[in-house]
Amino acid sequence: MTEQATKVCCDPAKKHDFLLVFEVTDGNPNGDPDAGNLPRTDPETMEGLVTDVALKRKVRNFVATVADDEEYRDRREALNIYVEHKGAALNAQHRKAYRAKEIPTSEPGREKIEDEVLIEYFARVQPEGFTLTEPTDGSEAYELVYSGELSKGDLSAVLDMIGDENPQAKKFAEKVSKKAKEIKPSRQQVEDARQWMCEHFFDIRMFGAVMTTGVNAGQVRGPLQLTFSRSVDPIIPQDLAITRVAVTREEEQDQKETEIGRKTLIPYGLYVGRGFFSPHLAAQTGVTAEDLELFWDALIYMWDLDRSASRGTMSLRGLYVFTHEKKYGNAPVHELFERVRPSLKDGVTSPRRFSDYTVEVDETDMPEGVMLTRLLG
Repeated sequence: MTEQATKVCCDPAKKHDFLLVFEVTDGNPNGDPDAGNLPRTDPETMEGLVTDVALKRKVRNFVATVADDEEYRDRREALNIYVEHKGAALNAQHRKAYRAKEIPTSEPGREKIEDEVLIEYFARVQPEGFTLTEPTDGSEAYELVYSGELSKGDLSAVLDMIGDENPQAKKFAEKVSKKAKEIKPSRQQVEDARQWMCEHFFDIRMFGAVMTTGVNAGQVRGPLQLTFSRSVDPIIPQDLAITRVAVTREEEQDQKETEIGRKTLIPYGLYVGRGFFSPHLAAQTGVTAEDLELFWDALIYMWDLDRSASRGTMSLRGLYVFTHEKKYGNAPVHELFERVRPSLKDGVTSPRRFSDYTVEVDETDMPEGVMLTRLLG
């Protein structure tokens, strides 16, 4: 990204509206689980659709991949991903904020233990969430303490694990866990947790999040929003049969040599997506110029980190950013987006490549206070 583009497009105090043009060749850009994973379409026009969630997932994966690079070492702690591809449950993410801000979520439950067998068991096993305390000057007995921080599901799993080894220990642990009391955080504590989450998770700062489930870390309205992307022309979803020279079950080895599978795709599609960045909300979540620069890089390069046989070849062909001087905008957004016009070339009836299209960009008589930056295209 050039120095001028960085200065204009990466200012979080300005309003940015952007349009991205991307293609898919011989692949499925976004399967619909309600339609056997066929590419999503508008049933009336047969134009292809790609959800905002699908694009955000690619952005998150890109940031998670590059966050450990030397280039981002100084701000690595600010580039965690809240909605991980495969990782921690969301409530577990919230607890990180509570621990960091030393906000109690519960009053521990405790019970004295006199049975030597139970003392030996809990000293050896040390189940998650439970602690065995030794006698002190003020107490002559061992105590089993439950922190109260586990979710209901996690607590149930721990108790089942204890029960598999020692049913008596499970019964005692259940008794202790029921003595723990939930502590409702104050409004200020929830706000402190919310602020910590914004500071440490890239996708919360940018996209927002509802963090009121279980451990309450508040809600965040994201300054950056994406729409569904729509193909320029109707697409033709295809469901193809494929064969595999291996069987699934051992008992079928002597009955057949191959199995039939399915693969869904479209031969070609050119899609247009739209996005919006609000400086008002960015000020609330703490978005920085570095965050915006990383987001633009993600839109350009995330396709190369998301290759798979099912998605065919997906590539970004254009990224156009309209930056406003006024925080609420200098021109209606739809009029700006209409300046970028992808269209099928005359005589082409079955597009199969990007060269079958033209993308006209009208940069004449730009509204006062609006600057168009072509990051790609």
